[in-house]
Amino acid sequence: MTKTMNLLVGDNPFHGISHLSQERARTRSIEQNQENIKQSENLVKLSLENGANGFLFSVDEITLSIIKNLNKNSQTKNLNLFAIVPYAYEYVRKSTQTGGVSGLAKQLSKEMIFSRNAKVIALNIGGLLRFNPSALLKVYITYELSRIKSVINNNFTLKSVMLQEIITDMALALDMDQLFKSYIKFMEKSNVRPGFETRNFAYLVSKFKEWNIDFSKITLTASFNKVGFQMCPSKNECEKALEDAQEAEVIAMSILAAGYLKPTDAVGYLADLQRLSGVVVGVSKESQATETFRVLQEGFNKTNSY
Repeated sequence: MTKTMNLLVGDNPFHGISHLSQERARTRSIEQNQENIKQSENLVKLSLENGANGFLFSVDEITLSIIKNLNKNSQTKNLNLFAIVPYAYEYVRKSTQTGGVSGLAKQLSKEMIFSRNAKVIALNIGGLLRFNPSALLKVYITYELSRIKSVINNNFTLKSVMLQEIITDMALALDMDQLFKSYIKFMEKSNVRPGFETRNFAYLVSKFKEWNIDFSKITLTASFNKVGFQMCPSKNECEKALEDAQEAEVIAMSILAAGYLKPTDAVGYLADLQRLSGVVVGVSKESQATETFRVLQEGFNKTNSY
């Protein structure tokens, strides 16, 4: 019997963000975005044909359009979705279009109020007025859930919604255990597995143990790779923490160490980490989509047979 791994297409290459200048980013045309969505959709399809079985994405207009278009393809079935929120760049972009932070707040408030979950917003209005972080988070997550669910059908399964690393690691630094617990409880009521992306995996695991958080109920995404790239505070400490969090669903990111490693170099190390539940890797070329997931699938099938 072979252990089933989540082999996830990552969305980092799909956003087409320009770091050359703010002006260039502002003037990117609708036609370019549409072409980017089409190309990205094709890369996801090709990845799925070559071994991938899911899509891990930051929630924004581009990724939601990709998912919506994949829905129209009758050949795309049984796709597992793992979402990360918030996608900070989307809100930076919207703020430039709406007149800064105040304009963004007004626009986002309107979108939340007219989302399909106004009831939940009403139930948390007291917490919003008191600026309660847990209440704010519930309203925001409800809004993002409505965006995701509006573009998926019965062929797709939303497996987890994870808090983006900036939110996770900031809340960790501030010892906001109630925020984590409130989020987990809220997501369980929404029938979606709660998750957390982090760049401080070992510290997160130690704090969650201290706070008696049930690892079996959560998904964690963190860096794991052969050379220890972005494994904080060290490769050894992250590997120990992986054993301590063995009941959690753990997805490895940065598996190619920002291009330093090839898939053939990376898969042996990853497959030996028996506590891993999956990996995520972004692809920007057809050749990468074809090779990467084929190599990963073959490597995990070979090593994880038992």
